[in-house]
Amino acid sequence: MDQVHQTVSNMTEAIALPRENGELVFASPWEARAFGLAVALHEQGAFEWSLFSQILTEEIAVAEKAGEDSTYYERWLRALNRITKEKSLLSSQEVSARSQMVKAHSNHEHDHDHRHDHHD
Repeated sequence: MDQVHQTVSNMTEAIALPRENGELVFASPWEARAFGLAVALHEQGAFEWSLFSQILTEEIAVAEKAGEDSTYYERWLRALNRITKEKSLLSSQEVSARSQMVKAHSNHEHDHDHRHDHHD
């Protein structure tokens, strides 16, 4: 984990993770999940971090060139989707289905008491 932490921490300034007072900053839970998923896949040997960094750099450049109003983690998620497809980790249909699940879960309000496991 220390090697991964150092690798992630040493990303170039152009693609560096958003931080506040040295701590990672996530605007919503899905951003933290997308971050964690990329790190976990790398730790499991699914891809080299340098490849992910390269794809993230490309996604950021495309978005900036297009004048796109997207967040860092929206670009991160696009890079993660690309690498999972390119490495055949998930099919296009699986990526789409999982993206919809994450979006639906992220839009779910949690200002009420209930169980999510739905098991009796």
